[in-house]
Amino acid sequence: MKILPSNSTLLLIDVQEKLLPKIYENEEVMKSVIWVVDLAQTIGIPHILTEHCPHKIGTTPATVRDKFEEKDIITKVYFSAVREGNLLDKIQKERKQIIVAGTEAHICVQQTVLDLLELGYEVFILDSAVGTRIPNDKERALERMSKNGAEIITPDMLAFEWLEKAETPLFKEVLTKFIK
Repeated sequence: MKILPSNSTLLLIDVQEKLLPKIYENEEVMKSVIWVVDLAQTIGIPHILTEHCPHKIGTTPATVRDKFEEKDIITKVYFSAVREGNLLDKIQKERKQIIVAGTEAHICVQQTVLDLLELGYEVFILDSAVGTRIPNDKERALERMSKNGAEIITPDMLAFEWLEKAETPLFKEVLTKFIK
């Protein structure tokens, strides 16, 4: 299935200060996270942020957190953001495609993705914007989520599907800012 901008929401899961230094290739993951949040803002895609036990793990770094409105930030204790209860209230009813980024791929990301799939959402995981402490955990998580119905995507796939067409001012802006 194709990703449609009118049907999409970006969900950023638990990219937090105390966990981030332990994430394998954390600088690359963080660059991808910032890229996708900036892309969503530029195109006008709603975006939601979760923070898992921020009193212990810290909040999201300000370079990312400041890109979200306070009403779109969810504090959680369950690993799955769906179990917290208020995530589904924040997703606009007509938006059934959830683009997922964050950490850790095999814990909070995976449990959230599996719950979203069970509820009938179409889930797309931006491969470069998910991370774990141990690389094998990311590989197994992506494989498992894919086997359960999630689609693993790249930044170019996402950008061009959200754009839908060329020769528009938005296309030129995205091409200049985001496509290398």
